Amino acid sequence: MKKVIQIGRKGKIKLTKALKISEQPFDMRMELIQTLVPLGLAMVHEELQDEVLRLIGAKYDRERKTPGYYRWGQQAGSIYLDDQKFRLPIPRVRDSVHNQEIPLKVYQAFQKPHKMEEGVLKRIAGGLSCRDYEKCADAIPEAFGLSASTVSRRFMQASSRKLKELMERKLSDHDIVAIFLDGKHFAEDEMIIALGITLKGPKIPLGFIQSGSENETVLKDFLNGLLERGLNIQNGVLCVMDGSKGFCAAVKKVFGARALIQRCQWHKRENILKYLPKHLHSTWRKRLQNAYEKPTYEEAKAALNKLKLELKLINESAVNSLEEGLEETLTLHRLGLFKELGVSFKTTNCIESVMSQIAKYTDKVDYWKNSSQKQRWVATALLEIEPNLRTVKGFRYLPLLRKALKEHFQILKKAA
Repeated sequence: MKKVIQIGRKGKIKLTKALKISEQPFDMRMELIQTLVPLGLAMVHEELQDEVLRLIGAKYDRERKTPGYYRWGQQAGSIYLDDQKFRLPIPRVRDSVHNQEIPLKVYQAFQKPHKMEEGVLKRIAGGLSCRDYEKCADAIPEAFGLSASTVSRRFMQASSRKLKELMERKLSDHDIVAIFLDGKHFAEDEMIIALGITLKGPKIPLGFIQSGSENETVLKDFLNGLLERGLNIQNGVLCVMDGSKGFCAAVKKVFGARALIQRCQWHKRENILKYLPKHLHSTWRKRLQNAYEKPTYEEAKAALNKLKLELKLINESAVNSLEEGLEETLTLHRLGLFKELGVSFKTTNCIESVMSQIAKYTDKVDYWKNSSQKQRWVATALLEIEPNLRTVKGFRYLPLLRKALKEHFQILKKAA
């Protein structure tokens, strides 16, 4: 049994007994040592000495365990613990029979970074620049950081795998009932992102596409790509988006009768207010909000029509803005599910929240060099935040949404 340092409550340090690492299988010993960075150096040194002892025997012992093997001094070397590199003197063993050096198994095991690229990926994505990485080695005196070029290369490799993983993963395993679409600016480009909502409520980033604007052609290619990757819309899907004409046109042409569009009520309201004097914004924002909050389609439509008559006396252009796409802002009302699902699906807040989380990663980049860099960062950010995305509010009512979509398409089919 050995004693190891344990830090207890209030910072008190005590020694506790632990099983010898040497008593564990080799692979397990390597894994244990990699996770115990503060004690790792001492343990690696001990493991190296134990291996030499097993090969040769004790010093000055006349009977060697392996004939022809003998100690051959030591050399300066380095090992990786986690994703940090450490200097360490390495003992050498020579085979006099075959006139060659015997590589030590322990030393070889620590020559490759343990999840190094993943570690670099998390640190860089978390805001640590390549140039600052060397200054931020773990708080162990023997540690020395990696060069900026090494960190940059490792990050590119890891983030490239993230991009491939996100853009090529199959979507057929997910039962998607709703899709949010929105774009985020990266310098002169825009990354258009699709966020899927499964029937049970979890949010799934479906993918993204780089574009100069939210135009129909690019969106059509993007949506067709999602279908090719297995996105199933045969049971219908609700597409939530802002008032972009390119988004609406692309969804209608690619998804056809299998999709219903719910335009963001918040965007519609704010677009109307742009036509009004600022001193009227507060009043009309509240009035439009109250109209949209009516629980049924008939009530909401009547309230909005009443506001149109009053609004016409102030600014007819504002009336035209209200009328444009009005029915698509009331899709949940027409399905009879505004009360149950309005909190989550009446606006694009779900994907706006994802955009803000992406910004925590990407807004730290001062200079975008090329398309690959932008796409790698977006993919990395999406996969990093995906496990922490909350289940959509009102998820218990999503089966009702699926049922309502099916009934809607059945009516269309009969009418045709």
